[in-house]
Amino acid sequence: MRRRKMGDESVSTDRGSWWISSWLPSWCPTSTSHLKDAEEKILLPVKSKFSRQYVPISNQNVLSTLAFCEKAGNESTPLVLLHGFGGGVGLWVLNLDALSQQMPVYAFDLLGFGQSSRPDFSSDAQEAELQFVESIEQWRTAVGLESMVLLGHNLGGYLAAAYALNYPARVKHLIFVEPWGFPQRPDPGDEDRPIPIWIKALGAMLSPFNPLAGLRVAGPLGPALVQTLRPDFQKKYVSVFNDNTVTDYIYHLNVQTPSGETAFKNMTIPYGWAKRPMLQRIGLIHADIPMTIIYGSRSSIDGYSGNSIKELRPDSHVEIIAIRGAGHYVFADQPDDFNQSVLQVCETLG
Repeated sequence: MRRRKMGDESVSTDRGSWWISSWLPSWCPTSTSHLKDAEEKILLPVKSKFSRQYVPISNQNVLSTLAFCEKAGNESTPLVLLHGFGGGVGLWVLNLDALSQQMPVYAFDLLGFGQSSRPDFSSDAQEAELQFVESIEQWRTAVGLESMVLLGHNLGGYLAAAYALNYPARVKHLIFVEPWGFPQRPDPGDEDRPIPIWIKALGAMLSPFNPLAGLRVAGPLGPALVQTLRPDFQKKYVSVFNDNTVTDYIYHLNVQTPSGETAFKNMTIPYGWAKRPMLQRIGLIHADIPMTIIYGSRSSIDGYSGNSIKELRPDSHVEIIAIRGAGHYVFADQPDDFNQSVLQVCETLG
């Protein structure tokens, strides 16, 4: 596989991030080497044999990929894992061993995230979505998969649905894990809890900037900031780490040159709603593609999308699974229950 060269990547800029990006070499204690080391460290607990690949796609871009497919004679449909916004392949560390015992498993950093290339994305929401979708299809072709089970968390769930809309013949089953971007933004008068004025004011002030720009502005304080703001991540992975491995990985993932982050910003409207809600199109996905929606019972994410999908797809198989005691990162909050649920879904494929 062709290794990534930094010269192959175009720098993603916008009016709210270009000057922050220029500070990265001296201001933020990070680099692509730091990210690579952080990923290698977070994956140390994985016992199954896997390969690391930089899968080439168009425009000299690559998608950083983990491939668990060493078992000879395993003809099961491959499971492909798509992470969420601000995530990367390392966050599946509690799932990879269990899932790969039953089928080939692939996990890759989405275009513009992690160790994948970080090209320019269109400022148009529809075009940016299509860039993500085409990168997934080019990845599939390069790896040589005929079809796959697509499992997407958060933004990954949205992109899995978008991919199935464009390439239905390549999808055997869709698994949405706490998916982002499905419901339409409610009218102000319809919101259960009105958004406080101060949040609206802060959102208006920060709207020109990328969502994670503040982490870059924090510079050398960034790693400590992640640990302070998200101590829950250390608790989620305490079974395999008793240090800052996870928060360090999250930091280095999210302070590199923004690319997919910029695309995500251009695909949203205040306050975190999708410009092109997926529920408006979910009925257009081929009826013979089964869907499973997995939620955490303690999540703050809108869980009603699963019921809406069922109503919009009356002639399709739609299953809703709630994992007790889990929040938004259900695969890390209750990994055993999550892994078992996914395995049971995949067993139905025969």
